[in-house]
Formats: sequence, C-alpha cells, structure tokens
Amino acid sequence: MSAQNATEGGGALKAARRIVFKVGSALLVDAETGAPNRAWLNAFCGDLAALRARGQQGVVVSSGAVALGRRRLGLTSEKMGGRKSLTLPEKQAAAAAGQSVLMRAWEEALEPHGVVAAQILLTRDDTETRRRWLNARATAETLIALGVVPVVNENDTVVTEEIRYGDNDRLAARVAQMVGADLLVLLSDIDGLYTADPRRDPRARHIERVSEITPAIAAMAEGANAAAGVGTGGMATKIAAARIARAAGCATLITLGSRPHPLQAIEAGALATVIEAVASPAAAYKAWIAGSLAPQGWLTVDAGAAAALQTGKSLLCAGVRAVEGPFDKGDAVRVRDETGREIARGLVRYDSADAHRIAGLRSDAIEAELGFTEGPLIHADDLAVGG
Repeated sequence: MSAQNATEGGGALKAARRIVFKVGSALLVDAETGAPNRAWLNAFCGDLAALRARGQQGVVVSSGAVALGRRRLGLTSEKMGGRKSLTLPEKQAAAAAGQSVLMRAWEEALEPHGVVAAQILLTRDDTETRRRWLNARATAETLIALGVVPVVNENDTVVTEEIRYGDNDRLAARVAQMVGADLLVLLSDIDGLYTADPRRDPRARHIERVSEITPAIAAMAEGANAAAGVGTGGMATKIAAARIARAAGCATLITLGSRPHPLQAIEAGALATVIEAVASPAAAYKAWIAGSLAPQGWLTVDAGAAAALQTGKSLLCAGVRAVEGPFDKGDAVRVRDETGREIARGLVRYDSADAHRIAGLRSDAIEAELGFTEGPLIHADDLAVGG
C-alpha cells in the first residue's frame, strides 16, 4: 500500500466533518444463521465512536431488515417450495419483523460507547418531495445536534415498487445530500474501482481517485466491475450514487467493508477509491436552489430585510411586505425588494396561505397566529442570495 493511497482514502475520511456510511446486508447479517453479525457491528461501531470522539458526525444508512425478518418469519426457500424471491407483501412483512431486530443490533453495538441510535425510515418520495424532504432533514439535523447517530433505512413495510429506491447506495447518496454531508462512504465487497475485474485479470489497476465521472469510468462500472457490491447494488449503482453525492458537494469513498474495523483500515492505508465532489455541500445546495428549481411565488421584503439577506441572515416574517402564490411548504420562491428587483431565491417553511397570515409579524407572534411555528419564513441555509 502506497503512501499516496493512505492520503487518498484516509485523508478524505479524516478531513470530513459529516459522513454518511452505507452498510449493506452482507456485512450486517450472518449468512449461516440469519442473525446480526455482532462481531462486525461491534468493530464498526468502535470505529464510528473514534470518529465522533474527534468531533466528526456520522449517519448510517443500513440494510438488513428484510434479511433479518425473513429468517425470523421462516420465509426460507425450503418452506416456500423452492422459491427464493419474496413477493412484495412477503418482503413488507419481513421488513416489519426485521426492523426491530436491526435497530436492537445497532443500539446494542453503540451503547457501550455511550452513543444513542435513532431510526429514520424513508421512501423515495421522502427525499424527492420537498415538503417531506424538509421535514426529514429537520429530524435528522435535530438528532445529530443531540449527539445521536441516525440509522436510516428504506421503509420497506409500506414502499411499493414504484416508489422504492431498489438499492441503498442511492438512498445513502440522497441522505448525504439531505444532511449536507462532506463524505459518503460505501462499504462494499471490493476495495474500490478497477480498470478490469481484479478477480480475473492480474493486470487490473486499482483507481485511487476519480476527479470526474467520465463515460470511461461509467463503462468500467458497467463492465469489469459490474459484479462488485452486495445485495441489490453493484459497482454501477455505486457510481450512480456517487453522481448524486458529487452534484450535492459530497465526495464518495468506496472500500472493502468486510475487514475488521473497516474505518481504521482506511486510515491505515487500505485500498479505497475516492470520487471527488464538484463543490462544497453548501455551495452545491445553494446552486440547486438558485438554478434547478422552478419558483412558485414571490415574497416582497422591506429594505431592512433585504439588507439582512445580503449578510447571510434568514428571512424573518417581520420584513415581508407582500406574498404572491400559491405555493406549498418546501417550494422555491423568489424574493424581491420594494423596487421589484429579485434579490434571492429560497425554500419556504410555510405555505402561501399561512405566509399571508404571518407576513409582517414578529417571530414570537407566529405561534399565536397559526398554532405552530416553523421558525423564519426562509432559513438562511435554504436561501440563495443574488439576483
């Protein structure tokens, strides 16, 4: 292992402030017993605790509920007449039975380190519908602020084929985007991307860093590396996930997950592939708000509010003079000053009907008017200033 390689994967892991870890079923579930692989979990959680001790934040995207619940419900191929695949209702039933087992395994592995785990169940709609995306992000941010490790899984108990991700690599990338992570770590059954299949071609060269996902890189994932990866995702899905993360300002690290203490191994110089991000998470998010969303309405603000936005402040209701809609919570809206000049775009935390009611009010008067409060009309984190 070269010194350069140690600075690629290990350097990326050490430098990240917030990291999303994708853990697949093959790592979590013992293939022989169908029970949680507690030895691996304990080692990984020890690594996670070490990162937290130096001030880094971790979010886990975990597979395993269906695999754990399937054995618990006796849905084996022997008992299903040789049939190996589950029907959708059987998969949902297995997920329902396995979720509690999965979370108990994470809780018991993290508890010796004084770390609390909390479950977040998502569907694709939760990360693609802005209102639900904002709600999920607020929950995750609150848990992280409380020092809790969110354990995210696709909500297989209710999801249908039309709204499911199909693999947790892409779900993990969406979670990384949602929480503004600096790094997405995909723990795989191979230590990164190769120029050819290393199990068949001794001349295959490991790729340590990818600065751009070119057609040639995508072809490697589809071809020689297609069999890499566990569960329903191979290397192609990992590159697809890296595209999502990269556009959100999040780098991706692909490495072998089956090692004892896989995170320690990366920092010690174990092979990994790092796929660079386009920009910082904050810059990428602001660019997405500014250029990728169709605004649904207008907010006109007074001179004081306009000046505050230029200094990075949130848009408070007190500074809003007019509301034009309709728009829903989570929609993008344009913000203009009293001369009519557009000065910002952002995601609103109230729908247009509620925004009309609270426009001009002080922040401490919102709850009395609406019966609830979501804070400022547009939070600074959700504002792209400039017009």
